[in-house]
Amino acid sequence: MPSSKAKSEAEALRFPIGRFDPRAAIDPADRPNVIDSIAGAPARMRAAVAGLSDAQLNTPYREGGWTVRQVVHHVPDSHLNAYIRFKWTLTEDVPLIKTYQQSEWAELPDSRDTPIATSLDLLEALHTRWDKLMRAMTDADFARKLRHPEWGEIDLDVMARLYAWHGRHHVAHVVNLRERKGW
Repeated sequence: MPSSKAKSEAEALRFPIGRFDPRAAIDPADRPNVIDSIAGAPARMRAAVAGLSDAQLNTPYREGGWTVRQVVHHVPDSHLNAYIRFKWTLTEDVPLIKTYQQSEWAELPDSRDTPIATSLDLLEALHTRWDKLMRAMTDADFARKLRHPEWGEIDLDVMARLYAWHGRHHVAHVVNLRERKGW
């Protein structure tokens, strides 16, 4: 049985910036910072992976975790889903969203073999659109809700905070691995 120290270290590798808390209080005055964080995710990811070799890109960020390459491809997969969820929520009344099997997506050939530049470019283009959308949204728009099959009803403020966290979370996986490996 792993010690509590080993469990704590494994948790820190898996969640280097901590777990996301959807119940945390939301201050609408902080919304521009949340949007800025989402808008900056592509540049932070590019910086995190700059100069890595194929061997380094194919290194898991933690034991049992995805490779850096899979992480880079996962972020636009996830954020594309989020962007579509925003659009559904802005145009439908409490839409029921579909989840996806992110672990299985990470094993598909496009996530294992595609050069990361493809996903970095996709992430940048996507975030340009998403940033423009969010900056035009009103308080009432951010209060609109969607229905998540596992989490129940959540509003777009929570979704925005989740994806601001998500981008930082995965960049931290890469940055922490580089620090541990001395890359």
